[in-house]
Amino acid sequence: MTEPASTPAVELDPTAIGLLTIDLDAITANWRKLEKASVPAECGAAVKADAYGCGIDRVVPALAKAGCKTFFVATIDEARAARAGAPDAAIYVLNGLSPNSGDALAAIKAQPVISDLNELAEWDIFCRRTGWTGGAGVHVDTGMSRLGLSLDEAQSLAPRITSGNHGFTLVISHLACAEQLQNPMNPKQVGAFREVSHLFSGITSSLANSSGIYLGPSYLFDMVRPGAAIYGVNPTPEAANPMLPVIDLKARIIQTRDVSRGDTVGYGATWTARRPTRLAIIGTGYADGYFRAAGSNDGTRGAEVVIAGQRCPVAGRISMDLIAIDITDLPANAARRGHMATLIGEGLTVNDLAHHFGTIAYEVLTSLGRRYQRAYKGG
Repeated sequence: MTEPASTPAVELDPTAIGLLTIDLDAITANWRKLEKASVPAECGAAVKADAYGCGIDRVVPALAKAGCKTFFVATIDEARAARAGAPDAAIYVLNGLSPNSGDALAAIKAQPVISDLNELAEWDIFCRRTGWTGGAGVHVDTGMSRLGLSLDEAQSLAPRITSGNHGFTLVISHLACAEQLQNPMNPKQVGAFREVSHLFSGITSSLANSSGIYLGPSYLFDMVRPGAAIYGVNPTPEAANPMLPVIDLKARIIQTRDVSRGDTVGYGATWTARRPTRLAIIGTGYADGYFRAAGSNDGTRGAEVVIAGQRCPVAGRISMDLIAIDITDLPANAARRGHMATLIGEGLTVNDLAHHFGTIAYEVLTSLGRRYQRAYKGG
């Protein structure tokens, strides 16, 4: 297992509930590893959702410095933020052209990824009216049934493509089951996209996300667009995580207290002390992205945190702003008011937390709250 991101010597603001440390050097190292795994394809980077919760204003400049030349966002606001950090990069807006947004896109030299023929018609009108020649991407659906032109709609563009003056700079599709190596959707989609790529001959083609890179060379095409793996999420859930951890999250202990055997803890009284128990109450909760599902009850063990170098279990339900931790097995005075508990880091990974949350690591990262003080390493 790779070592977790360590916390730099940052003075914690006394008003902050905790410290979220983001390792920019680990982010760039992960991107370089993905770039190497993608040769000969170009390696872009998905920085949507505030760079998966890591801060688009800090992540984009770091990746641009590392050599990334193409960024993918979901919205125009994200495109503006990415442009500020990468003045010369190509920036694609995956959610495409919202009505009457062409001028806003052109102002920051961002390119929509078109996924609907009506959307394409509006884009063409905008380009004719303004003389915009920056191009656009096209999304073709190969099985996700979300965004994208149908295969028949894509085929209808053949005359336009062969004319040479098509205005397209990129064609993409999106894998539905890339995390599952043996899922039959993967070869089905890559076969369909191979036909799309042939139709859009001469236009950069992109299919693989983070996990798609590890499905093999036939999934790489001209460009890959990893996202979660850049931020330390395991792109190969059926094997060990090849990525460096990026996040370290610590929250402050605001009280310690003793409860007697038979006392209950938390909302619903779902957790009962089976012995005289020492608790640490930390000042974070589901309002800060620590999901309520990670709590415990008398029949189910929940998540753990690290205090004084030792894993300690959650006791009872997660509250909006508070979590109770069973520290009975720690040495006396090992945990006191003002000390810090590690929620992510010291061997506790984002993927581990996602398991306890009953979700995926993507959601863990993008849910981390704004009440944490943030610190950055490297970059």
